[in-house]
Amino acid sequence: MFRSSFVLWLALSSAVFAVEPTGLRLATFSEDITIPLGHRCMGILPTKALRIEDPLEARGMVLLGAGKPVVLVALDWCEVRNGAYDQWRDQLAEAAGTVRNRVLVCALHQHDAPVTDSGAQALLDSVGLQGELYDVAFHADCIARVAEAVRKAIAVAQPLTHVAASQAKVDRIASTRRVEYPDGRVGYDRGSSMRPDSPQVKADEGAIDPFLKSIHFYNKDRELAVLTSYATHPMSYYGRGGVTADFVGMARRRRQVETDGSMQIYMTGCSGDVTAGKYNDGAPATRGILADRLYQAMVAAAAEAQPQPISEYGFRCETFQLPFHEGEEFSRDAMTAMLRDDNASQRDRILAAMGLSSLNRIESGQPIDLPCLDLGIAQIVLMPGESFVEYQLMAQRLRPDSFVMAVGFGESWTGYIPTKQAFDEGFGHSWRWVGRGCEAIIREKLTRVLAE
Repeated sequence: MFRSSFVLWLALSSAVFAVEPTGLRLATFSEDITIPLGHRCMGILPTKALRIEDPLEARGMVLLGAGKPVVLVALDWCEVRNGAYDQWRDQLAEAAGTVRNRVLVCALHQHDAPVTDSGAQALLDSVGLQGELYDVAFHADCIARVAEAVRKAIAVAQPLTHVAASQAKVDRIASTRRVEYPDGRVGYDRGSSMRPDSPQVKADEGAIDPFLKSIHFYNKDRELAVLTSYATHPMSYYGRGGVTADFVGMARRRRQVETDGSMQIYMTGCSGDVTAGKYNDGAPATRGILADRLYQAMVAAAAEAQPQPISEYGFRCETFQLPFHEGEEFSRDAMTAMLRDDNASQRDRILAAMGLSSLNRIESGQPIDLPCLDLGIAQIVLMPGESFVEYQLMAQRLRPDSFVMAVGFGESWTGYIPTKQAFDEGFGHSWRWVGRGCEAIIREKLTRVLAE
């Protein structure tokens, strides 16, 4: 009986994976990008890096064989903005023999990790605040080492014959920031961690995407890489001086150990308004609990993967500009005055430099890229900054016939990108550099880039 079943399994497997070579190839790479001690985290946290709790990594892949290569890399960093974002894309593009808009760079947005923005740091340098946002030399070294990893990976790229797309529901991690209170008031005040007795914990999860999505890449019956993505802020606790990839990094590493060389690449979904706050009390032990829940979803999604032959892939890219923040404190004069004020806090001066860098980028006419990698059975679209989860759900609704993985934290000068509803309800946070009108712009461009 066992022999008959095994022979049948072999026959079915041979049928599934018996395809002619297509010329497609896949290369995978990883590199350590852990910040040095003394480096600032999240751009403005007062406590700088005191210890390394676990390493920060760049993990990615290169698709070859259908036009110019496409590079995808996920960084265990908080955000990459403006000129720094271009530096990553340009140097990886050169390494891969492709062009800037075919390099998809995203940060995972852990908060015990750096924010980089070359324009902002140059402005800070001009007022004597060298290295206060990030270490420019360290940043350049990270890009150079990752670029070299890309070159080495391409030299040993493997045939790509099959892909699979699957998903699994995640148990008790995500909850929306938006809380409806008994008196009718609406607040966007559920943070990454909350006291167990708080009203924010008692409130419903709210509007989230409950599924972890997973895309698998194969050379016949050998899995080469897996992209996974889930929409939530990836922090259990932060700001205490411990550099860490947090619970998402823990889950990814656990999965990496048991997958026999298949590169595990995790990317944070559109989660500007999604946190673990309902299920996270901020205690150190809770980090491991959240990691296990995410890991279990990774395992469950992998169990549902059904490889399909792939003979080609497509790439499309739309561009757009978003309006800058409407507040008077975000005017050029106000931000310049803050930057130059020796009596202001370093936090406020850094924020001013980041704002000026973004305003300079907008006024120069440089748009945001909205790239989409089309694998046939699935599409991967990279969204800017802290896009709210509604943009991820919107992308899925635009292609109900397919499997859409919307990833957040691409070009991140925007900070939060609220929906029209959130603006109307008074969403306010200092980590927002965009103004009203974003939703209509993004909807139009998503519709185009996801079109068949």
